[in-house]
Amino acid sequence: MPMKQRTGERKSAIKNSIGRVILVALLILLQIACFMFFVLNVGEKYPAVSILMRSVAVLTVLGINSRDNNSRVKLVWVIIILTAPVVGLILFFIAKYNPYLSGMKNRLRKIDKDIFKEIKDTATANPSVPENQNFASVSGYLKGNGFPVFSGDDVRYFNCAADCFKAQLEDINNARSTIYLEYHAIENSESFAPLHAVLKRKAAEGVDCRILYDDIGSFVFVDYDFMRQLNSEGIKCNVFNRAMPVLSIFMNNRDHRKLTVIDGHIGYTGGFNIADEYFNITSPYGYWKDSGIRVEGPAVDIMSAMFAEMWNFSDMRDRKHSSKIDYRMNYPEKIPGSGLIIPFCDSPIDNEPVGENVYINILNSAKNYCWFMSPYLVLSDELNRAFVLAAKRGVDVRIITPGVPDKKTVYSVTRSYYKFLALNGVKIYEYTPGFEHAKMCISDDSICVVGTINLDYRSLFHHFEDAVAMYNCDCIADVLKDFNETIDSCRDVTEKSKQKTSILIDFAKSLLRLVAPLL
Repeated sequence: MPMKQRTGERKSAIKNSIGRVILVALLILLQIACFMFFVLNVGEKYPAVSILMRSVAVLTVLGINSRDNNSRVKLVWVIIILTAPVVGLILFFIAKYNPYLSGMKNRLRKIDKDIFKEIKDTATANPSVPENQNFASVSGYLKGNGFPVFSGDDVRYFNCAADCFKAQLEDINNARSTIYLEYHAIENSESFAPLHAVLKRKAAEGVDCRILYDDIGSFVFVDYDFMRQLNSEGIKCNVFNRAMPVLSIFMNNRDHRKLTVIDGHIGYTGGFNIADEYFNITSPYGYWKDSGIRVEGPAVDIMSAMFAEMWNFSDMRDRKHSSKIDYRMNYPEKIPGSGLIIPFCDSPIDNEPVGENVYINILNSAKNYCWFMSPYLVLSDELNRAFVLAAKRGVDVRIITPGVPDKKTVYSVTRSYYKFLALNGVKIYEYTPGFEHAKMCISDDSICVVGTINLDYRSLFHHFEDAVAMYNCDCIADVLKDFNETIDSCRDVTEKSKQKTSILIDFAKSLLRLVAPLL
């Protein structure tokens, strides 16, 4: 297809998608305005109602304060509700007690119960996999949350998204039974074209091909004609959590996972989506740095379960005729591979911050060094403290962030965390060639995590995420090499971050950090 035509199609898709999102946003704002108008009018006519609202606000704040959830999230809600009781109460009850939100959570819980029960039983029944003491805190925590430890898997690390995607295409080309793809963002353009071609051919051969993408994540790249086209070609396609003109905080919970599962025994995950900028076909933010891994062996069955979870939720919600996956555990045979691995996922509906807790466990058990890459840095108090405590114990703690931002406001929030970390021994590096988008950590040459989980509130508390924790795998040497090479391409901003800034700048950063937990 000529580039000119492809560009025209993309512009049309983007125009349609932006229009749809703007319409949804306007309708939601209209609903909020109507609620506020009604409540404020009633309050003016009936002072007793106003007094009642303020009393409810105080009681709600006391209730929020009694909860055990994140302290920063509680602080934001307390300030909003006490400053503007009407608006605050409306937003809070929409966020926590909306019937639509409850319905979505109940559907997901039902699916999780069906899919993950057998996995949790396996995790409980097989606790005797040999483990290093430093890895025990991570594996013990993950097994306690239903994610088994696997041996006998072959793991390959890619320090370049384009190389990882090329390997995916080769494996997809050899698929015999199933091809499952789940991505936060898919762009119907040059990067998707070779994948589209092989999926069409495989679907015609009778392979079960499925694509799931997030509605908001992909809204600037595709419209619903994309989904209809794929389905007409025999490629089953679903959209996760469509943007709807209904007041619900669930629209803030996006599918941020990046998964490819082939024939149930080869799996891929990492930081990249299927869009041109991730493979440096286009370069709006300089060179795009990303990574991924390929897993082959029994552990891939857990990755299949992750896909089935999200597919069946979308299928239950959006389709008149079900095409859900009847998932059953079917571990493939072990193949020669080193070390231990644990594929795991994180969900915002269970109030268990799995991704954050894994990172905290690694920081707490690190002895010599613990290094992170993340495009965003918006830390909870608990994770912030874990970074500082590790550094104060003498651990070499480093964080690599982008040198070129993709979102300037978020970049400002990211930099607002530098000073405290730097003053307490954490080293901060910015990737000068462009935008660093990989999400991973490595510790003591033996433990690493590669996946989709950023060091920010969206990934740690609001999004559906996935990752793979590894111990003593051969590929960890490749991860370490990539970290060292990436640091060589960074500027060390540790000392600069310690410098005193103006009161106005500190105040602006404080405001940004205050609202960050709800973004």
